[in-house]
Amino acid sequence: LKAVILIGGPQKGTRFRPLSFEVPKPLFPVAGVPMVQHHIEACAKVPGMKEILLMGFYQPHEALSRFLVSAQQEFKIPIRYLQEYAALGTGGGIYHFRDQILSGGAEAFFVLNADVCSEFPLQEMLEFRQQHGDVHSFVILGTTANRTQALNYGCIVANVNTQEVQHYVEKPSTFVSEIINCGIYLFTPAIFQHIGEVFQRNQQELVLEESSNGWQRAEVIRLEQDVFTALAGSGKLYVYKTDGFWSQIKSAGSAIYASRLYLNQYGKSHPERLAQNKPGGPVIRGNVYIHPTASIDSTAVLGPNVSIGEGVTVGAGVRVRESIVLHGASLHDHTCVLNTIVGWDSTIGRWARVEGTPSDPNPNDPYAKIDSETLFRDGRLTPSITILGCSVTIPAEVVILNSIVLPHKELSRSYKNQIIL
Repeated sequence: LKAVILIGGPQKGTRFRPLSFEVPKPLFPVAGVPMVQHHIEACAKVPGMKEILLMGFYQPHEALSRFLVSAQQEFKIPIRYLQEYAALGTGGGIYHFRDQILSGGAEAFFVLNADVCSEFPLQEMLEFRQQHGDVHSFVILGTTANRTQALNYGCIVANVNTQEVQHYVEKPSTFVSEIINCGIYLFTPAIFQHIGEVFQRNQQELVLEESSNGWQRAEVIRLEQDVFTALAGSGKLYVYKTDGFWSQIKSAGSAIYASRLYLNQYGKSHPERLAQNKPGGPVIRGNVYIHPTASIDSTAVLGPNVSIGEGVTVGAGVRVRESIVLHGASLHDHTCVLNTIVGWDSTIGRWARVEGTPSDPNPNDPYAKIDSETLFRDGRLTPSITILGCSVTIPAEVVILNSIVLPHKELSRSYKNQIIL
């Protein structure tokens, strides 16, 4: 068994700015550890997992290399980064590196998108494949969404008894199905034959359309639109439906929601990562992650759903909830931080209030997903999580509401509903 984690590249993740300016999105800390570490941890737990490959088109850089070295040591499994020469799409990348994936005689491999948060029921997908279909069938992880939100995802129509996928549509314009694609797949080497057919078809079409300016590449292949649509109804594609938590991490606001889902799971999987109330320590409410190097005053109140990074300083009487505070940030006495991501090395002055509007899914609808809405509606900034980029300084006694502050800004007054460039 192997696993491939698709981490994308620099031109994507634009909805994640200004945070993706500082680190590649897959290394952004969610619930205290890099986003992609949750994937690696889940893959490493699967018995028989021989290698984990990260695939994307980020230039190899220090942060990524450091992370890979430490993850290999922690999980005792080979982890490599394969760099695409260009954005090849979800199918083009794995087709380009098919020899690397199959080396060592891999019988099956998982493909996971890095920008989802999930319980990753990988073992269950393997067992499901043994029970349904033959050894050469492929499995998509699916979950239930509500009717209106399903249109934003890949929709799967499956046979009720066998779970065989009969029809697949990516982001349909009208309602197709409530079962959506979670971006986590289990393939066998046979998938490359199907991707190869798309590649040859693309090549033939390019030969016929020589006038197409040459900007299209035959190698750009999308698993969802190009491969699954064709495989549906052929008896080779199945869906395993999960009731576990799942969410996309597209915008910065969704990182806070994902952090909540993972922090909830820590109660079972990593109780040592959750902060406890101790004499002389801060007041902890609900699930809170605090990095061991953070310095927190005993009169601070943190939680629920708070993640405090490396070397953060939290002063007296500070209140933080539903927020991520990244490493090196400093919250001076009596600040209040709600629904906010505080960037690296940022400083919030005394008695200041920094607040955003949560973009959580509807809590009364068990199938509601987080809406990745646009930043603007009718020419106005939609109220959302407040984001401070890295090294932002906020003076004492000001209020920052529903705003996005780009890195290295020194504010002098209060702001509301603004992007501060």
